[in-house]
Amino acid sequence: MDDFFWSNWYYQIPNYLAAAVMYTLLARFFLQFLAPPDWNNYIWRWFLRITNWAVVATRFITPAAVSWVLLPLFGAIWLFFLRFAFTLVMARYGLVPTLQ
Repeated sequence: MDDFFWSNWYYQIPNYLAAAVMYTLLARFFLQFLAPPDWNNYIWRWFLRITNWAVVATRFITPAAVSWVLLPLFGAIWLFFLRFAFTLVMARYGLVPTLQ
């Protein structure tokens, strides 16, 4: 049980990174209603810097009718589905960690 994370690193690390980006996109989505776009606050700049690549990637797979304001939310939704598909694929091959 002590080595649960590292013995399943091939599942845990990608899932953790995708979850971190997903929740950061959700935080950015909600924070943008409180913060002006050119706000010089270091936390807001961090959210922009850490999630801009995901927002740009979301623009490529999301219809153009979706506003830039909603792109962080759509990015989080796409990442949720990506994590779900990743888990299904890993489960199909018996690679999802289980507690025994």
